[in-house]
Amino acid sequence: MCQIFSHQDPDRYACTTRRLRLNGQSTSIRLENSFWAILDTIAEAEGTSTPAFISTLHSEVLEARGEPANFTSLLRCTALLYIETQKAPEAGIAAE
Repeated sequence: MCQIFSHQDPDRYACTTRRLRLNGQSTSIRLENSFWAILDTIAEAEGTSTPAFISTLHSEVLEARGEPANFTSLLRCTALLYIETQKAPEAGIAAE
């Protein structure tokens, strides 16, 4: 039953750290490669770079809710929400 999950390429869940600037501050973010791939896809769809997309997202979260407790978790959930909206756009799930 779980072979599709247990036999996946280990590179999918290997972690990569990327350095970028958030609101002018240099930082690094460590995520699994699968999440980076989705964030790269989102950024490309938005016509921007991944660092610029992440920086914009961070700024919007700061404005809406203040500093997120766990920004990397927010990025993972952003990737999941993107996948959900691609699979079920009729469900009314949309990024605002």
